[in-house]
Amino acid sequence: MTPVYLDYAASAPVDPVVAEAMSACMTLEGNFGNPASRSHRFGWKAEQAVEKARGQVAQAIGAESREIVWTSGATESNNLAIKGVVEAALAKLAGPVHIITSAIEHKAVLDPCQWLARRPDVELTLLAPDADGLIRAEQVAQALRDNTVLVSLMSVNNELGTITDVAKVGRLLADHPAVFHVDAAQALGKLPVDVNQWQVDLLSLSAHKVYGPKGMGALYVRREPQPELQAQIHGGGHERGFRSGTLATHQIVGFGVAAELAIQQLEVDSGRIRELRDRLWQALQTLGGVFLNGHYESLSPNHLNVSFDAVDGEVLLASLAKIAVSSGSACNSASVAPSYVLKAIGRSDALAHAGIRFSVGRFTSSDDIDATIAEVQRVVRLLRGER
Repeated sequence: MTPVYLDYAASAPVDPVVAEAMSACMTLEGNFGNPASRSHRFGWKAEQAVEKARGQVAQAIGAESREIVWTSGATESNNLAIKGVVEAALAKLAGPVHIITSAIEHKAVLDPCQWLARRPDVELTLLAPDADGLIRAEQVAQALRDNTVLVSLMSVNNELGTITDVAKVGRLLADHPAVFHVDAAQALGKLPVDVNQWQVDLLSLSAHKVYGPKGMGALYVRREPQPELQAQIHGGGHERGFRSGTLATHQIVGFGVAAELAIQQLEVDSGRIRELRDRLWQALQTLGGVFLNGHYESLSPNHLNVSFDAVDGEVLLASLAKIAVSSGSACNSASVAPSYVLKAIGRSDALAHAGIRFSVGRFTSSDDIDATIAEVQRVVRLLRGER
């Protein structure tokens, strides 16, 4: 059996159209110049390519080109957003400041929030999900304080695929001075993303989740009104002063093309992917003792996180070597501890250990799903001692 790739939530392969555009920006015969070199045509040409991509990414989320700040990925974008807002607030306000996020955020949000909370002048509230993995706007309303300076919530959970109603949270915060940050790394290309409808101030994106290159991301920073944000990387004042460093033209061009393709193919991709995901889920249920982690009516089309009863989680994952899946988020793949996300929604250690995330993508075929169904059913029955 040829290995089947069902870990698109961890990383998607680069689309061939994207790869072709990137390859034209790397050699002497191509558009290889430094976009910051304004004394010759090589730099001008590179700058034009960068600005075209900035427009493509902006259009994909309903923003203006000048509101896109290039970063190395969603992790850097999240760190710039969270640390940048809190440090700017601390420099301006007297007394402690307050952050709100959830207990099931990606580590790229949780870790900087918890790092900041070690300071005596920073207070942190972690919202608990319900049993379906949902975070609700009402929880944010209850947690809000006068000194809340930042609310950071992901739109699509990376492990569960559950969707947060960020537009409702945005409306709630419209009359509050807190900055609203959304990690949309798992949302772009899976569901419509609109920074104005969501009323967000900051929004993080990652190229490799939408068939673009790894090591490339962006932070949307609203211009009117612009949140106060302290840069985390200094050295030249690039990107409106928010992020210094030579821009990687080929990476940026790849992200631009990937974002444009994601929007062009959103309806077709998401519909086909959802059908494949649903077929997989329906077949897995026939095994019995299979539990959905998440809320099926509020779920990204490509995510399916399930726990299998009466099997050892580590043995299960090792036995599924012919299928590329995940037992949690990619950032925690080396850990043998049960998923903190599954624990947060009330799963036992055994079911949290036996949680598998299947994530379907643009290049997944019906044959891939059929092969996965057959292999998972074979392995689970074998581990349970069934014939």
